[in-house]
Amino acid sequence: MSLQMNVPAVGESITEVTVARWLKEDGEAVELDDVLCELESDKATFELVAESDGILKISPEAQEDAVLEIGALLCTIEEGEGAPKKAASSTVAEPTVSAPSESPKATGQVLEMVVPTVGESITEVTIASWAKEDGDFVELDDLLCEIESDKATFELTAEESGILRIIAQEDETLEIGAPICKIEVMEGGAPQAAATPAVEATSAASTSSDKTYATGHASPAAAKILAEKGIDVATVKGTGVDGRITKEDAEKAQKVAAPAPSKAKKETAAPSAPAPVAGERAQRREKMTALRKTVARRLVSVKNETAMLTTFNEVDMKPVMDLRKKYKEMFKDKHEIGLGFMSFFTKAVTVALQEWPAVNAFIDGNQLVYNDYADISIAVSAPKGLVVPVIRNAESLSLAAIEKEVRRLALKARDNKLTIPEMEGGTFTITNGGVFGSMLSTPIINAPQSAILGMHNIVERPVAINGEVHIRPIMYVALSYDHRIIDGRESVSFLKRVKELLEDPIRLLLDV
Repeated sequence: MSLQMNVPAVGESITEVTVARWLKEDGEAVELDDVLCELESDKATFELVAESDGILKISPEAQEDAVLEIGALLCTIEEGEGAPKKAASSTVAEPTVSAPSESPKATGQVLEMVVPTVGESITEVTIASWAKEDGDFVELDDLLCEIESDKATFELTAEESGILRIIAQEDETLEIGAPICKIEVMEGGAPQAAATPAVEATSAASTSSDKTYATGHASPAAAKILAEKGIDVATVKGTGVDGRITKEDAEKAQKVAAPAPSKAKKETAAPSAPAPVAGERAQRREKMTALRKTVARRLVSVKNETAMLTTFNEVDMKPVMDLRKKYKEMFKDKHEIGLGFMSFFTKAVTVALQEWPAVNAFIDGNQLVYNDYADISIAVSAPKGLVVPVIRNAESLSLAAIEKEVRRLALKARDNKLTIPEMEGGTFTITNGGVFGSMLSTPIINAPQSAILGMHNIVERPVAINGEVHIRPIMYVALSYDHRIIDGRESVSFLKRVKELLEDPIRLLLDV
């Protein structure tokens, strides 16, 4: 008797699905409620489970990546006495392992672990790496895997003890709430299998039972640090869970000098690989990080979904530079921090935002949302990529308070210690490409914000002042804005107001 399984109806507006992957192979024995395959629509991912025991026969039209309409045939399950059971396959291994004295007992409960909510603005994450393998016994609070979002990396720990069944593979992108794995809950300690002396392979396996996938495996942050130091992961001892190499291990690691070969070895050693030849057309490939992929996707989305324009102006930085030169020592003695350009720009921006509120607003559906406060996002280059921490209520902060907050956030970004709340929100962004030598650029809006100010390098240029030519330190500034909400008059006036405040910084103190 054959049971046909068709593409189920998964939503009123969904007319077709894609076969993402088969978890069972053609001709394999399956049992009731086994997950057979994953189906993807344009909105979500679904699992197809077996409706009876039997032998799986996959339809030729339902191979992986095939697009099928609702109701199309996916597979058949051949029912009957001839269908082998999965339990039978374990009888082959029985002679090699003796039963443990106290084995854990299955409770029959299966705990499904899903992608946790890690931040209001985060809708999806990527599985960076698994610390455990499918079928491993895990205990409560064991590290299972690392999850990456576009802003930070998180660890997923076991919520029960039992057998791990992995659902989401490494590098797979999942939405919040999607299933990651299942744990077949068991009572008792971890199973300990004693090896039969007659089987060498089992004996060898038992000697390394204290090692897991996590042993010697570096976390993404640790791997980045080790790569920058040029240190081989194999030479670093991990102190994390199951011997995992943590970020602290990587920071403490020192490069081990290779022992000098003896003269005899030098004479008999095989020739080393030839050095790269000039003009050689070599290539190398590296996997994109979750952060890089998310940033790429969002930048393209902003370009496609906003009417983005950029307006430019130039700022004579001599008044600000003279003010810094005159008071920088007094400022540092009193506030214990240096006086930089970012505080002047941030303060000028907050004043201009109050006068031109559309630049501080954003579009939500068919509504315009105006913010009466100024949460300024500061673009910072971090080891894993560009991050944008937020200075809250910058309009109410002094220059010293802004400088302290900028330094605090920059240091945390450098050490990959920024938290999600520190990067959420923001009503306006400032980015400084000048620190890398950029003369002029068109920055891309940081959605859902409506505008971003780009700072650039300061170069001495000839300018006309009262009919005379003077050499002044000039910075070009750029304002990219969403023309759907900000008109040309508002964008140009906003940037002109920022220019006026910077060229006469006393206005910032007098509020004029």
